[in-house]
Amino acid sequence: MRKFTFMISFIIMAFALNAQTIVTVTDADLTGDAHWTADNTYLLDGFVFLESGTLTIDAGTVIKAKATPSTGDNASALIITRDAKIMAEGTAELPIIFTAEDDDLTDPADLTHEDRGLWGGVILLGKGVIGFTAEESAIEGIPAGEERAKFGGTDDTHNTGVFKFVSIRHGGAELSPGNEINGLSVAGVGSQTVIENVEVFANSDDGFEFWGGTVMTKYLIAAFCGDDAFDYDDGWRGGGQFWFAIQGTDDAGSGGEHDGAHPDDNPRFAKPTIYNATYIGPGTNSNVGDVALMLRDGAGGMYANSIFTEFAFSAIEVEDRAAEKGTDSRKHMENGDLVFKNNIWFGFGAGDELVAGKMIQVTSDAEDATGAFLATHLTANANTVASPMISGISREANGQLDPRPQPQSPAWSNIAPITGAFVTSGLVETEFRGAFGAENWAKMWTALDNMGYFGELYVSVNEIGNNSFELKQNYPNPCDGNTTIEYTLPEMANVNLMVYDVTGKIVKSVISETQPKGTYKVNVSGLQRGIYLYQLTAGANKAVNKMIVR
Repeated sequence: MRKFTFMISFIIMAFALNAQTIVTVTDADLTGDAHWTADNTYLLDGFVFLESGTLTIDAGTVIKAKATPSTGDNASALIITRDAKIMAEGTAELPIIFTAEDDDLTDPADLTHEDRGLWGGVILLGKGVIGFTAEESAIEGIPAGEERAKFGGTDDTHNTGVFKFVSIRHGGAELSPGNEINGLSVAGVGSQTVIENVEVFANSDDGFEFWGGTVMTKYLIAAFCGDDAFDYDDGWRGGGQFWFAIQGTDDAGSGGEHDGAHPDDNPRFAKPTIYNATYIGPGTNSNVGDVALMLRDGAGGMYANSIFTEFAFSAIEVEDRAAEKGTDSRKHMENGDLVFKNNIWFGFGAGDELVAGKMIQVTSDAEDATGAFLATHLTANANTVASPMISGISREANGQLDPRPQPQSPAWSNIAPITGAFVTSGLVETEFRGAFGAENWAKMWTALDNMGYFGELYVSVNEIGNNSFELKQNYPNPCDGNTTIEYTLPEMANVNLMVYDVTGKIVKSVISETQPKGTYKVNVSGLQRGIYLYQLTAGANKAVNKMIVR
């Protein structure tokens, strides 16, 4: 029923995109309370600050951004200042999408995961405590001297609003060499803020970056970002659960790059709690990227019940400097302020042995040049080196990415309970390690799904030998107009298999007959380039899937 509801929502949204009014928004246009609705497409022109009031964005709204603003700004971006609030709550069926001006959302092939830096990004600023000597600082990515770009304060419960079911695509414009904007920047944001189900797709800089504050996040995706997938800095003491990263083979940084504070011995250092992450690197044979995890500048924190795999170099570096150079991340590990427990590590270009030069990358002037202290910590805290048996890893839009671990995977055992965490509010116990269990929560609302990266490669124990009603994903998907659809009937039924275009028009009636119990494979051909949905009805049963023709 959920898939059928999604089909109707998808058709309505796609039809609406073809007939929407373009509303250009400059900095001067956004003053006080504002309401953006799904019957318009909003075009950001330059740096657009909300200085006070609340910006409400309806589910299904599309916000695009100019690559070359008319305002003279170096990029276009939306900035919610610490005296304002955003209420952007999409749904799985109707996500809120931020993307480039040239992105045709009805054509999944017009932009790819290598199209980055076409606009800026989204910045949320708050009044939480930060890890600087001063009480406030200015966010990176915005020209120096802009007072509205400041964040920080003394209110760790500060509420910046709701940011939920949002996809941010093709951002990260370069303001100057080495100075780009993250997909989603979260600075000084407090614990009353809701950030859940957010995707950053094809950003030139980091996917997500957190500075200070205490916000708790869930269901985040950083896909094909040109730098780090997840970055935290300067006193972030919030948390995350169900984080997913996949990196491309053309450009990448670390899975997680984590810094503590300024200066390094600042007692307000970063110490978040992160459970159930899955970080997939650019591949062991790639020549891009960095370590899966980099902890430096006095970073603390916790990773638990997570999976790190397919990185070209080493797995982890915990900065370990000579004693006279002050506090480092190894010192925080010794004190119990940096913890890795019950994680799965596998598939590193440098090797899968838990020693220096293989999985462990040591700091150039390390006191422990052998990495023995880190290796002992990982072993003592139930970290394992074993294949996570992810159902499918692909970095192309070919329907071969399925981040769920197979039933035989070690991800379904050796699970750490949520105890000893620095932050526990909002965390939930799971029966699996990594970002995904048996359900792919990233389906429907993400670019990864809309553009054809995801496939149905996971087979649960209960499905093996099961003869229930089932409509499988067509294969190949995307296809060239010729594809196969497979389905299973638990009993004899009147069967209708129809293909619809994005307006809801039937473009092909594939099957319309009574069929006995069994499994069927049907060839479908002659489809033109575009997005289609195919619906199978068999008696009282109904299912729908999406296909992409390139």
